[in-house]
Amino acid sequence: MPHASRARLPLTPATERLARVAVTGAYAAQGLGYAVVVTSLPALKLRQGVDDTVVSLIVLGVALAAAGGSVLANAVAVRFGSRASLVLGLVVQSIALPVIAFPTPFGVFVAAWAVFGIGLGCVDAAAAMQGVTVQRSYGRHLLGSFFAAATVAAIIGALLVSAIALSAAAAGIAIVTAAVVALAAALFGARHFARDEPVDEALPRAERSILPRAGIWAFGLVILAVFIADSAVSTWSTVYLADDLSALAWVAPLGYAAYQGVVLISRLATDRLIPLVGRARLVASSSVLAAIGCALVALVPVPAVAIAGFAIAGLASGILLPVTFGAAGDLDPAHSDQVIARVNLFNYAGSILGAVVLGLLADAPGLGPAFLLPAVALVAILFFVRWFRDPARAAASAPR
Repeated sequence: MPHASRARLPLTPATERLARVAVTGAYAAQGLGYAVVVTSLPALKLRQGVDDTVVSLIVLGVALAAAGGSVLANAVAVRFGSRASLVLGLVVQSIALPVIAFPTPFGVFVAAWAVFGIGLGCVDAAAAMQGVTVQRSYGRHLLGSFFAAATVAAIIGALLVSAIALSAAAAGIAIVTAAVVALAAALFGARHFARDEPVDEALPRAERSILPRAGIWAFGLVILAVFIADSAVSTWSTVYLADDLSALAWVAPLGYAAYQGVVLISRLATDRLIPLVGRARLVASSSVLAAIGCALVALVPVPAVAIAGFAIAGLASGILLPVTFGAAGDLDPAHSDQVIARVNLFNYAGSILGAVVLGLLADAPGLGPAFLLPAVALVAILFFVRWFRDPARAAASAPR
């Protein structure tokens, strides 16, 4: 039966609750899987006998493959709905993770990382699509809680690896555990993710490509700035504290720990803050504060100040991600899946810029001053604050 004849059925209270649980589970599976594999990299590096350069290239390849996964999520969602996209992404991860976990030839190992990257990007985009759909059905903000679930799961994943990963074999157990969780989330979600009908297939072909491009670029550049900061802190905070500021071994990881702590707290608070403060004010204030945090790291080379700066910078990922994806989903509700998939692509460009460019700046002018890059990127978000006041009205008045 063609999609044009299918009804778009609203969620009932019972299916709403199950959909919310299922989407929360998908975010948690995503956070757990990514945290487990990246924190297992040292053990996997020793097992495969490769150096840091090869590991860096693999991580870069994962980011590029994830961009392809986001495109795949859009292609599947247009034809079958974001429910199918999210199930597909979780299943792809559950297949790739065990291959990474067990000893394999290097070519197979690299291919498994590429497949994992595709699943990662597919889930990134499709989970946001589903989150917006469930949030719209509830009639209140929920994306903060979904992102918070991913953060909690990531912390659990890192602690799991810390507890058992004494060797590559032990790290493999943690990775397989993440694969089982991803598969369980896919199976539960196949029944309970929101049934959002692929409305684009009901439109004339000439109308399917009409999207609010100006809004996509505006929200995409916000996501780009956020991930420049997130990737910079995630990749270089511990290195900066240990190597440049000569912090004690137990102090160096505290910058990233403080960052993640603020990310979690702010994500838990975001859904309540939006109705109280408003999207635009929340975006403006959190971007400025996060920029100040990065500037403190860059300009005050003292371990305690740097740790405080990293913590303040956590407001960027903690608040801006759920708020931006929520606003992007409101740009054009009839095409929200396509909009979100395109906005999500900026995620990976930001991740690469934050990790790679800061690394290139580590020698001159130095890793500390290099944190001015994410500070400037976060301040630039102020140019796009108007899009958060009324995304639907802005989209209607913008060129398409």
